[in-house]
Amino acid sequence: QVQLVESGGGLVQTGGSLSLSCSVSRSSLPINVMGWYRQAPGKQRELVATSTPTDTNYADSVKGRFTLSRDNASRTVFLLMNGLKPEDTAVYYCNAQSWAGNEFWGQGTQVTVSS
Repeated sequence: QVQLVESGGGLVQTGGSLSLSCSVSRSSLPINVMGWYRQAPGKQRELVATSTPTDTNYADSVKGRFTLSRDNASRTVFLLMNGLKPEDTAVYYCNAQSWAGNEFWGQGTQVTVSS
């Protein structure tokens, strides 16, 4: 069973930076897509950034501020968040999708940006 182990997050002031990481464990299932989604209170979960082995996509709201990187050897994805804004406050969830279309989620990590 695939398990996504998340770390990072926390509290930061507006304009600050935080980083998140997520690793695939407990399974050697080949992974195609890895990335991050977020869900703010009262809102739907939304895509932040995702990557395949050859491409990376960002939500318009984070382009130029967030950077997603991926280490395929360790099956880890990193999200560096710069220029954080209060509207970035949310629970951030790691997401992974296998080549067969199976989807997995992490437990979520809180990111809070104070104004």
